Amino acid sequence: MQDNVVIERRKSKGESFLQHISSRPEILSFIGFIVLCILMTVISDRFLTMSNLTNVARQVSINAIIASGLTFVILTGGIDLSVGAVMALSGTFLSGALIAGWSPIAAIGIGLGVGVLAGLINGFLVSYARMPAFIVTLAMMEIPRGIALLYTNGYPMSGLPKSFAILGRGDVFGIQTPILIMLIVYFLVYILLNHVPFGRYVYAIGGNEEAVRLSGIKVEKIKMLVYVISGITASISGVVLSSRLMSGQPNAGIGFELDAIAAVILGGTDIAGGKGHIIGTLIGALILGVLNNGLNLMGVSPYTQKVLKGVIIILAVYISSSRQKKSA
Repeated sequence: MQDNVVIERRKSKGESFLQHISSRPEILSFIGFIVLCILMTVISDRFLTMSNLTNVARQVSINAIIASGLTFVILTGGIDLSVGAVMALSGTFLSGALIAGWSPIAAIGIGLGVGVLAGLINGFLVSYARMPAFIVTLAMMEIPRGIALLYTNGYPMSGLPKSFAILGRGDVFGIQTPILIMLIVYFLVYILLNHVPFGRYVYAIGGNEEAVRLSGIKVEKIKMLVYVISGITASISGVVLSSRLMSGQPNAGIGFELDAIAAVILGGTDIAGGKGHIIGTLIGALILGVLNNGLNLMGVSPYTQKVLKGVIIILAVYISSSRQKKSA
């Protein structure tokens, strides 16, 4: 009798643990990340070296910064396909200002201003004009890219001052600047999502937008700010990439929106909105970074990597949809 009681208790504890894990998908993402790292360590003895790990973190930083802003959008049930193009336009305008003799601070302000403007346009059309986010941001994926190509005549803009390289190539107390910028962005985003009323509104809109609207909260304003945040993080990535390459690339960021969406979904954020955690997004970006790095170390073709990345995105969306159906 006592043995049966003990067995029942163990079962209930196991079930409660599984329920806790399923309610915190970022934990599953972290477990997957650890397993992936172990697998890559076994496959390649070059993976677990300090130089390679630092290189992975530096490469992850740009996608992770974009994904942090995109997390806000997806939490509201929206999508932003324009982040790669906004990143390129920010980088080219920033580079043009630096070449024209503007101070780095003023030039960075111009780059960030591009992100704010793009976010305002996206946010206004989605929230106030009630246009589908997919269509709006798909169009905005082309407009900034076209402006960047017109501005540069399709050529990279080089000749940036050496002092600007610190943002993409420098380090602070031994930490590479892109990694440090990424950590600062995630700290601010974490505070905004978890310790400010705005963050609660973002989650609530993704859960039930009409209920939030009936409670008196200005849903349109919140959604507009969400797209502005996505534009800002895209432009921050544009600043970092321009500093790293020491040039403004009008073709930069092609396909980055898919990587950012994959990072958000792999991190456990529900594609339908309302559920997710910013730490999960960072883990998702790290998973993609480790996977890309491991495949490169194994000599896998870039074309094959694209196929694998597409399969991973489909699987992640499928898992997210299944989790949503179970909770419903």
